[in-house]
Amino acid sequence: MNVSARRILWVDDEIEMLKPHIIFLEQKGFEIATAAGGSEALDMLRDGHYDLVLLDEMMIGIDGLETLGCIKELDPSIPVVMVTKSEEEELMDDALGRRIDDFLIKPVKPSQVFLAIKRLLDGRRIQQDQLAQTYASEFNELRGRIMEPMTWEDWIQVYARLVNWDLELDRFRDAGLRQTHSDLEQSANAEFARYVTDVYLDWTSDAPDRPILSVDIFERFVAPHLKAKKKTYFVVLDCMRLDHWMSLVPSLEPYFDIENDYYYSILPTATPYSRNALFSGRWPIEFSEQFPELWATHSRDVFSKNRFERQMMDRQLSDLGIFLQRDHKYIKIYEKNEADNIKRQMSTFHDLPFVSLVYNFVDILSHSRSESVILQEIAPDEPAFRSLVRSWFNHSALYDIMREMARQGATVIVTTDHGAVLGKRAALIRGNRDTSTNLRYKFGSNLGCDEKETFLIKDPAAYKLPSDGASKQYAIAKEDYYFVYPTEFHKYERQYRGSFQHGGISLEEMILPCATMVPKR
Repeated sequence: MNVSARRILWVDDEIEMLKPHIIFLEQKGFEIATAAGGSEALDMLRDGHYDLVLLDEMMIGIDGLETLGCIKELDPSIPVVMVTKSEEEELMDDALGRRIDDFLIKPVKPSQVFLAIKRLLDGRRIQQDQLAQTYASEFNELRGRIMEPMTWEDWIQVYARLVNWDLELDRFRDAGLRQTHSDLEQSANAEFARYVTDVYLDWTSDAPDRPILSVDIFERFVAPHLKAKKKTYFVVLDCMRLDHWMSLVPSLEPYFDIENDYYYSILPTATPYSRNALFSGRWPIEFSEQFPELWATHSRDVFSKNRFERQMMDRQLSDLGIFLQRDHKYIKIYEKNEADNIKRQMSTFHDLPFVSLVYNFVDILSHSRSESVILQEIAPDEPAFRSLVRSWFNHSALYDIMREMARQGATVIVTTDHGAVLGKRAALIRGNRDTSTNLRYKFGSNLGCDEKETFLIKDPAAYKLPSDGASKQYAIAKEDYYFVYPTEFHKYERQYRGSFQHGGISLEEMILPCATMVPKR
């Protein structure tokens, strides 16, 4: 970027003594205007545009701090560098409170002034240029790795790197880099779907080298703290993806030391299967036998298929030999008033050894977005949806609830039951009228689908899924496909394109965070 158009206003009541500095900056291509005091500087700022202000702290008349406040009232966005002889912390705190952008301590060299200006005016552009160069190298490495044979550990590493780049690219609105990254993620999901369909039967057969799955979470991450008699909260944020969680971590780091782990959701990546597996520690076929009414074929109510979570957890605690001195509390939150009520009650949980909390907001937000024109305008794509989730969390009762958990000195295990993928392509499926209505997975008899787009499970019992009869099958969508019936295909293809969906096979739905948070001392 050409700096010749950059106008700098230098405010100092001894401005003549700074002539060598001014000449140096002019030789670097800047246009330097000067003011001998705060009042003159404010008049000049009202009459013309300047890209940055260099402001002396000690001046006759209006001093630097007072001038700074007036400058920010005139133009909150203009960068201001304060030049001062003082290194007192109180002065710096005062200036920071009035939104100073940088400090220089006298005596200053011309090169110091130049670097401060460059950092503020060109820092973002330089960072973006460097980001593009770094991403080009990372892109080639990731693309090569994705095409090679990988283990489940490799896929976690690759997906974590992709998510880190998602968050890094959110800082810069570079459409070209964003599209390149989106294409890379789509290629990764295609290879990941092939990998999962090849190995998933081994996972359900309890192969010794399988990853941590939904059925393992409680025993692996929660039970050890309860056995050690530590006060523990188990927080399940329904439908929270890894990128959502990583965008929330900075808000929680002031209160907790956070250790992030990863696990794989079982299939289908949907609430009746994956979340029941979290609370029961059992596969769907196993808890369907214990709670047969859960799987009545006529039941279409998703909420009813999770109504036994408390009982499932009680049984899992017993199976693991965990007997608490006081009863544990199970909480499920769907609405804001419920969250506000729990926030008010948090002090009463102080002496409880174990509290589990299911928070459904992200799942509700994902579904509501499909039906709300306003939400689609606010969050038209994945970066915007991440931003919306982060904004919600930072102003939510849940944030206050989790900070209270830290104040109580409790260990907090945070995880999710499944993620969601942005549906972009319709996959044709055929089934009878008893086929389930889900967009990313179907179960029914004699399902007809393209197995390039679908993982068709013809023997549910082998995959530890409930089977109501010999003809029952499961069809699970791969990548970013969603199921549409032949009847009015184009109507429903358009209706569901661009909506967040879950139940299928994708990195976003299957590779999930499980964080152990210990309050900072």
